[in-house]
Amino acid sequence: MNAPTRPPITPRGEEKVFFDHLREHELVFQRCAGCSHAVFPLRTVCPHCSSESLDLERAAGTGTVYSFTTQHRASHPFFAADAPYTLVLVDLDGGVRVFANLVDCPPDDARIGMSVEAVFDDVEPELTLLRFRPASAAESTAEEQS
Repeated sequence: MNAPTRPPITPRGEEKVFFDHLREHELVFQRCAGCSHAVFPLRTVCPHCSSESLDLERAAGTGTVYSFTTQHRASHPFFAADAPYTLVLVDLDGGVRVFANLVDCPPDDARIGMSVEAVFDDVEPELTLLRFRPASAAESTAEEQS
């Protein structure tokens, strides 16, 4: 029996812009020139004031866990070997909330309010996915490398 393959990701429009920036290891969101609200996911019209003047901003990639869930059964056979895995909603420093996997953290250690840092996972030459890891894991990795 063949191993399951990754479900296809075919971004279009503003989604493609987001994934293009991820490939460059940049996390972006938009800021409305009309009302100054931070906007994510990327859109063509501000959901707050309906302005079409949205500027891209680069996020620092740091934030705090707003909520999380641990998946004990994979959503697709390709991810079965990764279960259990934790998905997090992260309030980024900059004002937007994003959804991604939590890595470098056992599921039982995930906490609301945990400080996290973005990780860019180059899963294929043309596909980079956003992940988060605990900020303390980032600091530990830096200390180990010194």
